[in-house]
Amino acid sequence: MARNSLSEIKQSLDAHVGQKILLRANGGRRKTIERVGVLEETYPSVFIVKLDQDQHAFKRVSYSYADILTESVEVTVISDEGQVRISYMQD
Repeated sequence: MARNSLSEIKQSLDAHVGQKILLRANGGRRKTIERVGVLEETYPSVFIVKLDQDQHAFKRVSYSYADILTESVEVTVISDEGQVRISYMQD
């Protein structure tokens, strides 16, 4: 079941490659890290986000689909029509 869940998350992200996203990641010790960037590419196990260099020290960050599944990372797509949160919802 988890394998299908990861592929569903990947397919959801595939539809938003090239779009601006907001990442909320668990930074440990009750810290939440927020980053804004563009979903650059998706791979079989990870996705790459190109960050806005004016706001962040890093050029790119990568996260696994399991990070979304375990809710360590929350991805929100920012578009003209509104915001879409990508997460794993159990039935």
